[in-house]
Amino acid sequence: MLIKLSFKDDEDDIEREKLLQTDFIRRKAQLFEMENVLPKPNGFYLKIILGNINVSILDKNEKFRYKDEYEKFKLVVCLIALSLSVINLFTNFRYQFISSICLYSFYFYFINVFISSSFYRTLDLIHMFLLVWYYCTLTIRESILKVNGSRIKGWWRAHHFISTVLSGVLLIWPNGQAYYAFRIQFMSFNLYISFVQYLQFMYQRGCLYRLKALGERPNMDITVEGFHSWMWRGLGFLFPFLFIGYFWELYNAYTLYQLSLDPSAEWHVSCCCCCCCCCYKILDVVHYTKYISLNYPSYLCDVILISLSRRYGNKG
Repeated sequence: MLIKLSFKDDEDDIEREKLLQTDFIRRKAQLFEMENVLPKPNGFYLKIILGNINVSILDKNEKFRYKDEYEKFKLVVCLIALSLSVINLFTNFRYQFISSICLYSFYFYFINVFISSSFYRTLDLIHMFLLVWYYCTLTIRESILKVNGSRIKGWWRAHHFISTVLSGVLLIWPNGQAYYAFRIQFMSFNLYISFVQYLQFMYQRGCLYRLKALGERPNMDITVEGFHSWMWRGLGFLFPFLFIGYFWELYNAYTLYQLSLDPSAEWHVSCCCCCCCCCYKILDVVHYTKYISLNYPSYLCDVILISLSRRYGNKG
């Protein structure tokens, strides 16, 4: 039978207990650092894509460089998607404007043919193919980061897997009445969500930079990890944009549901509505609910662990 000892009356024992606890935390942090430099087996997804090739990066500087390339990749593709959304909307509105002008001149006829529905359908396909390639590449890069010690959450990766399915269905969605009825709304949503993603990325990168500068976050963390109370100041600016995006996603699901009621609607409409848009909405709610209500205590413990390990790292 174990007896719990009390050290209240003995200051030396209390001090010794504190030192032992601090040393335990420091040793645990050292073991965590050692674990990150050891080779790790690929996950199931990487084994399907790459086979048994070892993707562990043993050099710490190379790990940081790979993580930085991942962040730059997201930013560049976000800006490209934003530009394509602007071009798609511009050509669509211009086509509708020219079509509404009843001038039977050769000049307007030539422009009308040039920016016909087949032309901006090609632009749509370019945009959708970019999204499919982006999310496929992103899932592979995140799996490699996971193998090399990054603490990317499962819900974040699942979000990108579902986005890959959504982009693939949109890519093969044929021309039809339902597609053109949803096109302008979807392209407007793409434009808005690309802008919000850029704002979110810049905000999260600034927060992560501050945490790393203070020594409170590991260098392999990505721009969706960690939350502190002082981040509410900047997050208050983002919340209106985020909630508008969430309600817009819900409106997209409602629009697709209404279009799916038409007997002539393609199966892509129901697939996007049921399997993609609703799941996309749920994952976004989980995203920020987990940020605020669940992850904060665990991340606070991580911050305390790393801070103490750095503070007492030169002892023992």
